[in-house]
Amino acid sequence: MAAACRLCGSTGLAGVVDLGATPPCESFLTAEQLDEPETTFPLHLRVCTECWLAQLPPLITPEQTFTEYAYFSSYSTSWVEHARRFVEERDLRPGAFVVEVASNDGYLLRHVVERGVRCLGIEPSANVGQAARDAGVPTLTAFLTEETGRRVRDEHGPADLVVANNVYAHIPDVIGFTRGLRALVADHGRVSIEVQHLLTLMELNQWDTIYHEHFQYYTVASARRALASGGLTLVDVELLPTHGGSIRLWAVPDPSAEPSPRVTDVLAMEKAAGLHELSGYHDFAARVAKVRRDLLRFLVDAAEAGHTVAGYGAPGKGNTLLNHCGIRPDLLPYTVDRNPYKHGRFTPGSRIPVLPPERIAADRPDYVLVLPWNLRDELVEQLSYVREWGGRLVFPIPELEVVS
Repeated sequence: MAAACRLCGSTGLAGVVDLGATPPCESFLTAEQLDEPETTFPLHLRVCTECWLAQLPPLITPEQTFTEYAYFSSYSTSWVEHARRFVEERDLRPGAFVVEVASNDGYLLRHVVERGVRCLGIEPSANVGQAARDAGVPTLTAFLTEETGRRVRDEHGPADLVVANNVYAHIPDVIGFTRGLRALVADHGRVSIEVQHLLTLMELNQWDTIYHEHFQYYTVASARRALASGGLTLVDVELLPTHGGSIRLWAVPDPSAEPSPRVTDVLAMEKAAGLHELSGYHDFAARVAKVRRDLLRFLVDAAEAGHTVAGYGAPGKGNTLLNHCGIRPDLLPYTVDRNPYKHGRFTPGSRIPVLPPERIAADRPDYVLVLPWNLRDELVEQLSYVREWGGRLVFPIPELEVVS
């Protein structure tokens, strides 16, 4: 039986790129698990030729990934600053009520709390939700469904602002989730959604952001249809630099609301790039293959020349990159990460040790392979000390670049 699009039900799904089979990207291994088998799942991105929603089949469930989660948003200085600016730019009056879905460790709502505005986080991961509560951010441990949205509304009242950052791609039931957003928001309220833009993913070879916890990848065209499926109307869009290129979608419950000129402009950009027809997706797999070959060639040449290489960061995207390229500890002996949760663990599939960041200064490697390339400006500053011994930074995306 042919797979069907989870948004419109069409069976017209066309392959975009097949990255093989990998373990879930956040399933970091303990030392005790290294002698155990790992389950892998196909990582084949397809696009619906009816509604143009790019998607992976739902081979894992959100419960498998997000019940306990390895990602804590507050470890990214630039992301916390991004959240602070967002809150500052909103006209949040003392009587307002703000709900954030997938609120993580309170990285955004803590700024709302500081302003004395009532808020609630809805976070499915018990461990990161507890970190938010410890920081003084009211947080409900739950996945958002239409039922959850109604329950929160009944208990706390409708929300003037609902925020959903980097979660709209993480749920296979996109229609049910959208109905949950509608249940939360007041009739006069607004919903703000930030999600990676498929346009920049395609144009800048950001294929490592394809992993199992991202079930779909949005254009504004497909996002508008997804929002409408749950009773929300897209009224505005902002282009953001975060995560390599994101869109901030503004939606309201009013079906008669008119979209801003920016919506029309971005739709035109997508159409010009060919993303509203199949031709725009044809050469992506070849560009992925070139990035893979170039990175492997660099690492093999470095090893044969006796140069040392360490990794920086252990993000989900890095595990797609490492596994599709077949990079193992012989080419990358270790990577480091600021998140203590990952220290002493091993990357899924590639089984590369994750160590504290101080290890780089101690070892003074010739090259540092930066896996969270989307935080380039932040990390170039953090890693400026590598220049002291003549070390160089390596960025694999959008194309291999070695910088001093």
